Amino acid sequence: MTEWDHIIKNGKIATSENCYAGDIYIKDGKIAAVTSEELPGEAEQITDASGCYVLPGLMDTHIHSRDPGSTYKEDFYHSTLAAASGGITLVFEMPNTNPPVNNVENLHNQIQNLSKKANVDFGVWGICLGDLNLSSIQPLYEAGVIGFKFFWGYAIKRDTYELVYNYTPEMKDIIPPLNDGEVYKMFREVSKTGKILAIHAENNELIHQLSDEIQKEGRKDYEALVEGRPDLAELTTIQTGIAFAKHTGARLHVLHITSAEGVDAVKDAQEKGESITCETCPHFLFLNADDYEDIGPMMKVYPPVKYKDDQDTLWDRITDGTISIVCSDHAPHTEEEKSGDLWSIPAGMCGVETTVPLMLNAVNEGKITIQQLVSLLSTNPAKQFDIYPEKGSLQIGTDADLTIVDLNQPFEIKKENLHSKSKVTAFDGFRGKGKPVATIVHGKTIMHHGEIVNEHQGKWIKPSNNSLRTN
Repeated sequence: MTEWDHIIKNGKIATSENCYAGDIYIKDGKIAAVTSEELPGEAEQITDASGCYVLPGLMDTHIHSRDPGSTYKEDFYHSTLAAASGGITLVFEMPNTNPPVNNVENLHNQIQNLSKKANVDFGVWGICLGDLNLSSIQPLYEAGVIGFKFFWGYAIKRDTYELVYNYTPEMKDIIPPLNDGEVYKMFREVSKTGKILAIHAENNELIHQLSDEIQKEGRKDYEALVEGRPDLAELTTIQTGIAFAKHTGARLHVLHITSAEGVDAVKDAQEKGESITCETCPHFLFLNADDYEDIGPMMKVYPPVKYKDDQDTLWDRITDGTISIVCSDHAPHTEEEKSGDLWSIPAGMCGVETTVPLMLNAVNEGKITIQQLVSLLSTNPAKQFDIYPEKGSLQIGTDADLTIVDLNQPFEIKKENLHSKSKVTAFDGFRGKGKPVATIVHGKTIMHHGEIVNEHQGKWIKPSNNSLRTN
């Protein structure tokens, strides 16, 4: 009789297209059968998913684990522990580490570094630094980066290639933000690979001008921060990116989109047939500027959380499919670093552990369906980043990565319970309904009812070189 490694029984299976009752049979880390009929054979492990939904493994395409670099804030072991605790089976690590993922040697070193610590599967982004690494774009593509990221408007330290977040011209040993000619060349080079070019969309010159004017007035309120990094800073960068992508053929992806104007520019481009996608994050969906009075500095991120109208439009663009991915932009800092003047404290918070419960709560509130959640957190990113159907599906023969969720289970986010090294979150005390109750990677249960039961099960994922377009 057939011996199964793992059977998930009695659950309601949810994909991006439909829901149905069925059992999933796993052998050698792969999905061997999905059926409503009981198959013969014993299993090493049986998971009873009664009353729960069984989803293709959920993923977070945008995390910063500070590893290597500022590992006193976070490291990959803890970020992937947090991911598994939050129902995430796959993460994409951002490339602005120290050293950055700017060439093949650094990519190989990073894969080796992360593989020793990975509690879930992972992909690795490559960074675009203009002329500094233009010749490394094709080799990075061939070596297996998940995509390319460009921090538009950010300066670069000359010795380490670290990013400089609040550049001013008087800074020493700094390479200024790239001009449009250099950026265009970068778009053209990445377009040759067929991979996504993802942009942090903020106009540095506009931000510098406006923020300088506002700070001279002595203002330190949250409204001042948003006025210094307004919708216009995002919109102008997105518009330039759309134009460059149209002329070079690059697959443009706008990261952590925040504004109604920005996302509507993406919608307009998509309707014209342009190859552009975008993502947003839970802090932009569940928070707006009015919440700062209660939450305080823990809410500071770049681009900043904006207004209620922006928040409402983001939900509308999720509904109509303009926004295809929701991810965390997990970027921990210590509580000490987040204490102080709003202008000087760093931007970023933990998020990889809280994204899934927040989005499940949105399902319960009727903002999205469970199928839409699967699309946003699994199927769409898998297709866009060329790892479908191995990830993001429940097809026979693909990786047995599953997230089991209970929509009826209440939760309260408590910062002290987070698995990240740092505990900074804007959602401390948030209560909702809907929890991940099991995280399964390659058929092995990593998290079960909030407890980590297996560690170091993650593997590096190399994308296909046959790009799957989703628009």
